[in-house]
Amino acid sequence: MEVHLIDGTYELFRHYYAVPSARDANGMEVGAVRGVLASVLGLITKGATHVGVATDHVIESFRNRLWPAYKTGEGIDPALRAQFQLLEDGLQALGVTVWPMIEWEADDALAAAALQAVADPAVERVLICTPDKDLAQCVRGERVVLMNRRTNAIIDEAGVVKKFGVRPASIPDYLALVGDAADGYPGLPGWGAKSTAAVLARFGRLEAIPADWREWGVDAKNPAALAATLQRQRELARLFRDLATLRTDTRLFDAVEDLRWTGPTERFAPLAARLEPPR
Repeated sequence: MEVHLIDGTYELFRHYYAVPSARDANGMEVGAVRGVLASVLGLITKGATHVGVATDHVIESFRNRLWPAYKTGEGIDPALRAQFQLLEDGLQALGVTVWPMIEWEADDALAAAALQAVADPAVERVLICTPDKDLAQCVRGERVVLMNRRTNAIIDEAGVVKKFGVRPASIPDYLALVGDAADGYPGLPGWGAKSTAAVLARFGRLEAIPADWREWGVDAKNPAALAATLQRQRELARLFRDLATLRTDTRLFDAVEDLRWTGPTERFAPLAARLEPPR
């Protein structure tokens, strides 16, 4: 069996900016929710049997306490924010398993669910449906992969190495050094993607990088400056790595079979009627 794990927050944002505006009879914007529900139902129609969707019930998480500049809900269009709860209600009415995150983020839930699902020998493949690069740390061989639902591109472990230059286990260290603008932390000055990949491809983890750049033996731009920066800001790099490291220590379901889609609930028909454009 295959398990599809979907980043519901990303899908809501994607559809909000990609589909035409649509309002219900009360004037509430519902176009993005309608688009996500149709997309998930389309995935099921094409053969997906075991599906889980993680959402950010609130944007802020424990990471905001670690790094106040971490991403927040500031600036989100109110018409988009108002659809967060409706999306969760709609998915549940559709009969899809939903994990609304409050303390954790949706990415943490996807990582935790992937780890739990792949432990079941009956699972042939776990597809994490998101373009977020931090989820690359969850990829394992060809059995846990990333799927970009816009392009249907699949990234397995070899694909992660090709794209980032490092193995999945080094992705948090990679993001700690290069930063992640989408999540609001800058990385370390001078540490670009190419140099970071070259160093981490050899040493794997921040702690393993020698203080003396002459021991690196890799092709990096201005290695002396990079080494000096890392020595000065090593604790900051560890903090950024902590931000990038996804939490997987919560059990989200009892068994993979809990994720099997068995059809919509009785609540779906009236909700679907609400999402239809008023006549």
